[in-house]
Amino acid sequence: MLDDVLFYGALGVILGGRLGYVIFYQPSYFLHHPLDIFMTWKGGMSFHGGFLGVLTAMWLFCRSRKLSFLRVMDFIAPLVPLGLGAGRLGNFINGELWGRTTDLPWGMVFQNADALPRHPSQLYQFGLEGILLFSLLWWFSSKPRPVGAISALFLIGYGVGRFLVEFAREPDSYLGLLSLGLSMGQWLSLPMILIGIWMLRWANASNGN
Repeated sequence: MLDDVLFYGALGVILGGRLGYVIFYQPSYFLHHPLDIFMTWKGGMSFHGGFLGVLTAMWLFCRSRKLSFLRVMDFIAPLVPLGLGAGRLGNFINGELWGRTTDLPWGMVFQNADALPRHPSQLYQFGLEGILLFSLLWWFSSKPRPVGAISALFLIGYGVGRFLVEFAREPDSYLGLLSLGLSMGQWLSLPMILIGIWMLRWANASNGN
């Protein structure tokens, strides 16, 4: 069963991540170049798309096995930050997804960008979305919790961490900043935070807390 979960999850990440990038970030380009959607070796993945892909894949898995969707997601949620942290560390090593320019002493020059010192935003995300979120969820899940509460905390934790780091991360050149001076990543994280808060209240209310 665990092998099947991993298979469904990997499929959801790849398909959802790619389609999310196509829909959320460059819909006009891919509308005119549809075959480029399949050229994943050129890069272009979206966390939020991958997240929706995993939710869809896990729903299909749970339906086929007659399992509780929220219970399965509560089992998976504490493990996800490890993968997120590894991905952000990979972004840093590859010198991609760099931060905005800064005069802070820990600013770094990314050769793929320019000669200006920039925030190592990949490391910020590694710390927040990886280490901190993993520690928080591992502690929270170490005791019995209402069904859905662990998943809700993941939504809140990731959403808040991503929203904050986006202030230091360089916006995508083809998008820039959107309404209210927020990036696409921030706008996509806001629903996660709101849904997570609602889910946490619902889970506690359902448990009589």
